[in-house]
Amino acid sequence: MIARILLSLLATSCLLHADHHKLPNVVFILADDLGIGDVSPTNSDCKIKTPHLQKMADEGITFLDAHSSSAVCTPTRYGVLTGRYNWRSRLARGVLRGTSDHLIPAKRATVAHLLKKAGYHTQMIGKWHLGWDWARVDKKEKKWENIDFSKPVKNGPDVNGFDRYYGHCGSLDMAPYVWVDTGKVTALPDRMEGVTSKEDRYGWYRKGPMGSDFHIDDVLPHLFDKGIAYVKERAKTKKPFFLYLPLPAPHTPIVPVPPFKGASKINPYADFVMQVDGHVGDLLATLKEAGVDENTLVFFTSDNGCSPQGNFELLKEFGHDPSAGYRGHKADIYEGGHRVPFIARWPKSIKAGQKTNALACLTDLYDTMREITGQPKKDKGGEDSFSLLPAFRGKQSTTRKTLISHSIGGSFSIRQGDWKLCLSAGSGGWSAPRETEAKKKKLPPMQLFDLKKDRGERKNLLATNRPKANDLIFLLAKEVNHGRSSPGKRVPNDREVTFLPGGVEMPRGK
Repeated sequence: MIARILLSLLATSCLLHADHHKLPNVVFILADDLGIGDVSPTNSDCKIKTPHLQKMADEGITFLDAHSSSAVCTPTRYGVLTGRYNWRSRLARGVLRGTSDHLIPAKRATVAHLLKKAGYHTQMIGKWHLGWDWARVDKKEKKWENIDFSKPVKNGPDVNGFDRYYGHCGSLDMAPYVWVDTGKVTALPDRMEGVTSKEDRYGWYRKGPMGSDFHIDDVLPHLFDKGIAYVKERAKTKKPFFLYLPLPAPHTPIVPVPPFKGASKINPYADFVMQVDGHVGDLLATLKEAGVDENTLVFFTSDNGCSPQGNFELLKEFGHDPSAGYRGHKADIYEGGHRVPFIARWPKSIKAGQKTNALACLTDLYDTMREITGQPKKDKGGEDSFSLLPAFRGKQSTTRKTLISHSIGGSFSIRQGDWKLCLSAGSGGWSAPRETEAKKKKLPPMQLFDLKKDRGERKNLLATNRPKANDLIFLLAKEVNHGRSSPGKRVPNDREVTFLPGGVEMPRGK
């Protein structure tokens, strides 16, 4: 115990006396509903032009077996920031709304807290979607009609380790539509806006109050303008910075603007992906112009797979598959739901042009930054996080050996090596067969796949390999009940977590 305390004090002392110029700046760009097949670095057959992301990949490392911790928005964001699987929190399924209260308690460790302790300035710009506490006339009523926009917002990103934040609360199709700058609404709503899916199948968004300075088509470029201004500002200081930039695109409303509108010659979704790529290129150029490019670690990834809103049928006519041959899409427990593009670029420390099959999860940001900043591992914080540094240095794997994935409906899967067990009869999400349909067809309550031989997850091996399925169930139970999948002391989950489908019991033998 004494030795452990001394080690912790030594690490803290080293941080306090560290030359901050040696610590990399960090930019984490999180696209919204972008499929692994939608960018050329992770899909050689991609029909959407993404030259800036390709250049970023050519100058860094591309992970070909990377995953969001969930197949939908809110849970993945929880995992990115906490390094902890989302289902350990109170959110058992689904996503939050634009009026939801905060999900991450102030006391829960986040990567922003971690970097702040290491001397970083921390900033969030973009789509939060983890809830914050609006000022309400009636505290029990969660609808936007009950919000007093003139009063401060509480328990936003600032209680989760960010020095400042600027963004909107939910997805860009969720009211209310106002900007909040570190607890203050920048402009009161002056109109009601909304577009139905019948009016625009791509650009629809729910009707609600909109701030006088909020314009749907301008949201994506506006956020990148804010991010670029932040980089220029912080580059003038001697303090390292962490910019968390969660985008609202290419999620609905799909609203590309010139010169990207119509540029793909496919559909608005493809145009919007091109726009994301273009803005990323502008941000990367800014890092160079500001003189901080060499020692800035930039991540680019997505919170889950592509949404059906992108129009898979039409994209297929052009030879484009957002899921790149993997089964399913956003919301699903199948690979298309949670296997995502993941690129890291850090000229000073990552050899250019690397591609790796190392298993990775977006929760791994936490432990990666913990190791880079030289901080000791603690029992609470990053419970499901494994450092990516071995992969950055050319190793074929990290210390991550398993992956637990989660669907919008709360279905689990566990992966070990090439084996994947889905604890669901169907997709667990939106693609066919949905769970109710799968049960009506009396499909097996679980699905076992060998991804090496069957990347499309079409052949269920449960009936012929039940011992392997049982081993994976025992492994899942261990990682669920231990409160962590990384090495360390057992810690509690925030709720009682159940993962077996109805009618399935724990196998005997362990």
